Amino acid sequence: MRILALGDVVGVRALAYLEEHLWQVRKQYRADFVIANGENATEIRGISQKDAQRLLNCGADVITLGNHAFGQKDLYPLLDSSDCIIRPANFPPQAPGMGYTVFNADGWRILCINACGRAHMDTYGDPFDAVQRILDRERNQYDYAVLDFHAEATSEKLAMARVFDGRIHVIFGTHTHVTTADEQILPKGSAYQTDLGMCGPHGGIIGSATEGVLERLRNLLPARFTVADGPITAHGTLFELDGNRAISAERITF
Repeated sequence: MRILALGDVVGVRALAYLEEHLWQVRKQYRADFVIANGENATEIRGISQKDAQRLLNCGADVITLGNHAFGQKDLYPLLDSSDCIIRPANFPPQAPGMGYTVFNADGWRILCINACGRAHMDTYGDPFDAVQRILDRERNQYDYAVLDFHAEATSEKLAMARVFDGRIHVIFGTHTHVTTADEQILPKGSAYQTDLGMCGPHGGIIGSATEGVLERLRNLLPARFTVADGPITAHGTLFELDGNRAISAERITF
């Protein structure tokens, strides 16, 4: 089983780039399943229903979200009706959508879980408890499990991986938009990477135009973030599983 995970998609130019390239990349790496974080796809502020469908059509099987999950209200009906897009499981229970899905990839049942961190983030429920409850609820109902932990702190991400090593086959982080070089196989057989990076423009600051970020950081004034200019690059990682263990994790860029 080969799983391709893509970092945060930032802006509609990045989405168009994936429409042009993702199917070919999927074939090149013989990926059986593609999961992508889409929470910044509609100009940084969530993902619209239209853009979510574009991302699914261009080669992603499941879309995960994060702290901007509800930035586009027209997405709400899709969150409630589709098995292919999930929001963090530790959001309040009255929020639209679900925090996990079980996707059938050529007969393999893949449990996909999404959770948000709490360090330097908004106040969410306990992500460790939320993930554990999903594993308990879906016991024996899946072949492989994948977790997108959308979090700021590297320590919190690695803590999540240590807790669920050997129980979730692939654990990766999103949110920082910066690819980390720590892809590894943990002692009990789970594949882990602190952050996948992003699919987006590299002309600004982690996908946002420089001016708005500087206004916020230097002057402490409200600033509207817009998508940066510059060339688009897509970052992700290819995880390979054999039996009940991960056997490799390879960073890819296209």
